[in-house]
This record gives sequence, C-alpha cells and structure tokens, in this order.
Amino acid sequence: MLELYHHGSSVCAAKVRLFLEEKQLPWTGHYIDILKGEQFTPEYRKVNPKAVVPALIHDGKAIRESSVICAYLDEVFPERPVRPADPVLRAEERYWTKAVDEELHPACGALTFMSSHRHTIRALGEQRMREFLDSTPPFSVTADWHEQKKTYVRLGFEAPGAAAKVKLYDRYLWRMEEALEDGDWLIGDRFSFADIAMTPYVMRLDMLSMQGMWAGGRMPRVEAWLGNIKARASFQPAIWKWMPDDLTGQLRVNGAKSWPEVAELLEIEAA
Repeated sequence: MLELYHHGSSVCAAKVRLFLEEKQLPWTGHYIDILKGEQFTPEYRKVNPKAVVPALIHDGKAIRESSVICAYLDEVFPERPVRPADPVLRAEERYWTKAVDEELHPACGALTFMSSHRHTIRALGEQRMREFLDSTPPFSVTADWHEQKKTYVRLGFEAPGAAAKVKLYDRYLWRMEEALEDGDWLIGDRFSFADIAMTPYVMRLDMLSMQGMWAGGRMPRVEAWLGNIKARASFQPAIWKWMPDDLTGQLRVNGAKSWPEVAELLEIEAA
C-alpha cells in the first residue's frame, strides 16, 4: 500500500504524483496544508523531520525526498518504467534531476514566497506569521531556509539575492529551450523523469501568471513542451486535481502583480 503525504502547491509533491500517475500506481493521499503550518505538527515531524512534503509510506516504511521517492518507485515497481534503460540517457536524466534538487528548487521556493506566499502568510497577522516562520526547522528546503524564508516574506523582491534567484530560474528555461532543439522531450526521444522533474517548476511560473518568460516567441520550444505536458493523461489527476481554487487564485493574482518586477529583472517587456 502506498500512502503519500502531499500538498497542492508543493512542486516536489507534484513531481511524485506525476510519477505515480505515469506508472499507474494506486495510492492513498494525506493532504498536509503547508500554508497553515500542518507540516510542523509533532505527528508529521515523525514522518518527515524536515517538515516538508512529500513523504511516502510503503508497507509501513517512510521514504522521503521527491527524487529518492521516484527512484524507489521505479525500482520497486519495474512495470511501466519511467526512467530510461540506456545508461547514457539515464546519466543525462540525472543531470536534470540533480540540478533541480540543488539549484532550481531553492530558486522556486524563493520566487513563490516573494511573489505570492508572502501575502498569504502576512495575512495571518503578526503573531501567527511569526509563529509560522519560527516553526521551520533549522535544516529544511536548504540549510539556511529558516532565515531565508523570513527575509522573503518580509522583504519580497527587495530581499538580498532575490534577483539572482529569478535569473537562475530563467537560465534553466533557456537550458530547456536548447535541449528541446532535437525533439519534443528533454532527453532522448521519449518522455522521462527529466520531464517530470521540470514540469512542476514550469507549471509554478504558469500558475503565477508568468508565462511571459517563454511566450511571445521568447522560448517557443519550452512553450510547445508545456503544451505536450498538459496533454498527457497524467497531468489533470496529478496537478490540477489537487490545486484548491483559493490557492490557484492567490497564485494567479499575486503572481500577476509581481510579474512587472520579474520582467524588469529579466529585461522582458511586461504586457
């Protein structure tokens, strides 16, 4: 039996849900509202001491970290493999997943909090906001996330290093544009874990009304790739099904307000 602790807006949880859907594996969900701080409860901290989602329970054993969970699923359930069998292609896939885990994920967290989540959290009031921010473990998304998140919530795009995070995100989109020159997918000639790994991060920009990073001819191959992703049977049950309407609205509205700042940093003419 597979049990997944997850949240609608978590990019890492979305990655695992996509993987589960592509492998057509049945699972039971436990929804953890990370914007209300449910990940900080003592009960969930026993499942995942880092107080982040996702976490997978398989036959009573906890598996953590989204990339580790996906690799585990492909090994334990070899039917309908998602990862390529060719060692060279598998190495290329790991370049993408390693970069996502080490660089793009922290940048996504920063951009999401600066452009949208900061408004949701600040609406809790000063006392509850302070409690929420202080509840983050010393080591969570990154080793310094405890303090960084406070800075992003309080200062937004005025936070130190904010521009670097936005530009790093943009560089990964350009890497995708280059990789897609030879076909519809990031590696080889078929959909793979590399595409799954990148999907939630491009979708985060889409949800934040920041399509201008690729639209209008800026990155046509990335735009076409996203269209192919949305057309897959796994997309609806893995992504949109779990996005609450209020959260979708917050991301869209707050992101649209923040887009001019992002566009200015990237020297894009904001529509």
